[in-house]
Amino acid sequence: MSVNQGTRAYDAVIVGAGHNGLVAAAYLARAGRSVLVLERLGHTGGAAVSSRPFAGVAARLSRYSYLVSLLPRKIVADLGLDFRLRSRTISSYTPVERAGRPTGLLVGGGEARTRDAFARLTGGEREYAAWRRFYGMTGRVAERVFPTLTEPLPGRDELRRRIDDESAWRALFEEPIGAAVEAHFEDDLVRGVVLTDALIGTFADAHDPTLAQNRCFLYHVIGGGTGAWDVPVGGMGALTDALAAAARTAGAEIVTGHEAVRIAADEDGAEVTYRTADGEGVAAARHVLVNASPQELAALTGDTPPEPAEGAQLKVNMLLTRLPKLRDPDADPREAFAGTFHTAEGYGQLATAHAEAAAGRLPTAPPSEIYCHSLTDPTILGPELAARGYQTLTLFGLHTPARLFDRDNDATRAHLLAATLAQLDAHLAEPLADCLATDADGRPCIEAKTPLDLERDLRLPGGNIFHRALSWPYSQQDTGRWGVETRHPRVLLCGAGAVRGGGVSGVPGHNAAMAVLESAAS
Repeated sequence: MSVNQGTRAYDAVIVGAGHNGLVAAAYLARAGRSVLVLERLGHTGGAAVSSRPFAGVAARLSRYSYLVSLLPRKIVADLGLDFRLRSRTISSYTPVERAGRPTGLLVGGGEARTRDAFARLTGGEREYAAWRRFYGMTGRVAERVFPTLTEPLPGRDELRRRIDDESAWRALFEEPIGAAVEAHFEDDLVRGVVLTDALIGTFADAHDPTLAQNRCFLYHVIGGGTGAWDVPVGGMGALTDALAAAARTAGAEIVTGHEAVRIAADEDGAEVTYRTADGEGVAAARHVLVNASPQELAALTGDTPPEPAEGAQLKVNMLLTRLPKLRDPDADPREAFAGTFHTAEGYGQLATAHAEAAAGRLPTAPPSEIYCHSLTDPTILGPELAARGYQTLTLFGLHTPARLFDRDNDATRAHLLAATLAQLDAHLAEPLADCLATDADGRPCIEAKTPLDLERDLRLPGGNIFHRALSWPYSQQDTGRWGVETRHPRVLLCGAGAVRGGGVSGVPGHNAAMAVLESAAS
């Protein structure tokens, strides 16, 4: 589909049809505004898509982003989305060898099972009691902070008063999260399980003085006011398909294969020049919402780009003929892989991996998190695959900054993938390779994406899944009323790089739409 060549006028032009752009489009169109969404790729969804990465195999995987926590129910209800989430009964399983015996920590399946799992691992009740206290604290913070994400930005002091817990404020907002982890917990494995939420897509140490790890941790524990991470039924593409349908139904025009190349803006409006296979066109608008990175925004407006961003993760998608058996005799693979399966993520292991990567080397024992989407949502598999017991595995590796891949991305990717899977194999009773399915061409069903691959495929700056370092959820200098404002009055940033962006939330899209509607009402 293509818009007519020449200049057409809209109330809003949105650059990028990722989930945030689609949220903004749906809100504005439902409010009666004329909306045009320009998408560079041949499909909508951005990083929140479901696709078939393996030739001739009927498995639709969440290829990039894969779990949902930060999407407010308010957005789903406001837009009438036909979209469902399923909770995971198991939160996590972390295998380890203690005293020469394979064992592990299972969190979930009910309070009694979790308490018993802690006792078996640690030999007492202390760590479980500490776990309850620590996550009771984060839960109270989540209840108070999460609702503010779709409100005008609170001030720092205002948010502090709202949280109304000085020890929690200090632990999460003022001191490196490592201090709180070490104060609450003694067991190295338990400490590592807690810390991982501070390191997803964030290259930082537990005691990093910038508190980048604290901001990452905060966004990973406040989702929905509970911190739960849920499985999108039908894969992540089900969300963006529902958003695109809601936007179109409300009257928004969405065109793919249209790449925005320039934005010219003044106090009265803006013009977006875009390129298609047939040439260039221009769309005029009262407001332009950019659902792209801050670097891309600067390129479009001719501004000085911000500091370069850097991603630090490995994303691996797999299809198995069966789940592998585990060395831990007490662990059921259907439970262990239903939640987050941690490998090489003890507290000391995470510190070592960070130090090695910071020194310019791939981690000797790469840490990673794995889960099986199809255990919770088998609809992503074709009926024949599901009947034969096939399962998916999604792996997310930590502490692998983009700089490590600069010299030879392909060779480094292969080396890192082998080392990462070796860490998993150490806890399996059979090699993972024996469980991998093959595609129509006889190749193993496994694909890996480095930060450089994500930069190439999705234009994520440096492969950073958050577009840049995550922000505190309160106002600071130049953040604006909604956290989406730019120096151009008619141009808003509605991507993950906005304040309170990052993750599959739709929050920047909602907030940019609210800023537009608010300005029109004033």
